[in-house]
Amino acid sequence: ARAARKKQIQEIGAKIGIPNEHLLPYGHDKAKVSAEFIKSVKGNRDGKLILVTAINPTPAGEGKTTTTVGLGDGLNRIGKKAIVCIREASLGPNFGMKGGAAGGGYAQVVPMEDMNLHFTGDFHAITTAHNLLSALIDNHIYWGNELGIDIRRVVWRRVMDMNDRALREMICSLGGVANGFPREAGFDITVASEVMAILCLATDLKDLEKRLGDIIVAYRRDKSPVYARDLKADGAMAVLLKDAMQPNLVQTLENNPAFVHGGPFANIAHGCNSVVATTTALKLADYVVTEAGFGADLGAEKFFDIKCRKAGLKPSAAVIVATVRAMKMNGGVKKEDLGKEDIEAVKKGCLNLGRHIENVHQFGVPVVVAINHFTTDTDAEIRALKDFVASMGADAILCKHWAQGSAGIEDLAHRVVKLAESGASQFSPLYPDEMPLFEKVNTIVKRIYRGDEAIADKSIRDQLHAWEQAGYGNLPVCMAKTQYSFSTDPNLRGAPTGHTVPVREVRLSAGAGFVVIICGEVMTMP
Repeated sequence: ARAARKKQIQEIGAKIGIPNEHLLPYGHDKAKVSAEFIKSVKGNRDGKLILVTAINPTPAGEGKTTTTVGLGDGLNRIGKKAIVCIREASLGPNFGMKGGAAGGGYAQVVPMEDMNLHFTGDFHAITTAHNLLSALIDNHIYWGNELGIDIRRVVWRRVMDMNDRALREMICSLGGVANGFPREAGFDITVASEVMAILCLATDLKDLEKRLGDIIVAYRRDKSPVYARDLKADGAMAVLLKDAMQPNLVQTLENNPAFVHGGPFANIAHGCNSVVATTTALKLADYVVTEAGFGADLGAEKFFDIKCRKAGLKPSAAVIVATVRAMKMNGGVKKEDLGKEDIEAVKKGCLNLGRHIENVHQFGVPVVVAINHFTTDTDAEIRALKDFVASMGADAILCKHWAQGSAGIEDLAHRVVKLAESGASQFSPLYPDEMPLFEKVNTIVKRIYRGDEAIADKSIRDQLHAWEQAGYGNLPVCMAKTQYSFSTDPNLRGAPTGHTVPVREVRLSAGAGFVVIICGEVMTMP
């Protein structure tokens, strides 16, 4: 990434028809795309949307972003006009276990360090807008609480873009009368913020401001909701987000265009880049390659059931990324033994991949498997993986983009074009809007996770029922659970069946337009 020969960002913009005056440059190699330009291309014909998803992640590594970037380069290499759309990186995983989010090897987005650190300041703006609302709530209560907020029922937590366990649960407003009324509070990570979800689902500034106003921040003693607009917070928050709302344009190592915008986590939020970036890219390119976080049980399900449903998107094909190493790990091999050939473990581990293939097919979207190549993979192991995928009625294609850039992924690019052009996609979401909320949860548990049922205390079921009575029953559900397994037990690899999914908590994101279902031990502050 540091040796990259980058082009001026105006050159990259020109490639996809964005004039200089509509690029707001941040240095020489990144820029925001103006709202006026986005509005001006709304009448253009849409290109084809390709989703890149994956098996459940393992410590062996899968390479979803790398494959997304590589496929974008590969499509450009074979003469298609393609744009990559990925999420921005959160500082939490960056300085935590996961590392950066710009791809890897010869399939990366640059400037890599900028992208992984503060980038164009979008996450700071989201954090600030979110915490402005927190400050307004406590200030309102302090100055007489005209809205009658029950301080035991403030549901708006604070956020920061860092893994900080000490802040998960806390008491705020200690220190006497001048500091307000002490109450329980806590922090989530910025990428779990409803403001992040709203920014990624809003269609323009006006829609953004309306959604911000719809946020429920607290309840009164009679349990009636208090909205952000009741505090007159919506306009102030929207102003803080006016630049963050504009997509960021950067480039791949091969100087192809990439939109990097928004970044909700997929294990606790909806896991997709912004609707504005994706829909704008579709107006400018023949092909748009986007990714959804973690395994297809989380990212792809939310991409289809939340993002595509809300934005009216129709994906043409899906790519599921797998590695031989991850198959072996799912087959029971320890990380330190992954270098040894083990065909039986590959076959055993393929059950996880098989389930993801079946699940994506349930949405009516054609699938191809990308085998992200590692040098330790043997021919026999690759053959076992390909044979398994063929038995599932799909193709697996060996991809060497990490080592060779676009030259190593041409086969996949050709296959994706063939699938997309065939018109085989019959996309539809998993459940209808009008299905009751808990039934939506159970549908995902049974059809995607292959569990027996979701279990929840009466208080949680009553809460969902109350939201249905209040007119929120038609919202999709956003499952917050571990990314490592189809179940809620992160150690249960492969393709488990017969498990139950315990629902610990539910949160209404009325502005974003979904209900968050928190399952098992998943943390909203990692």
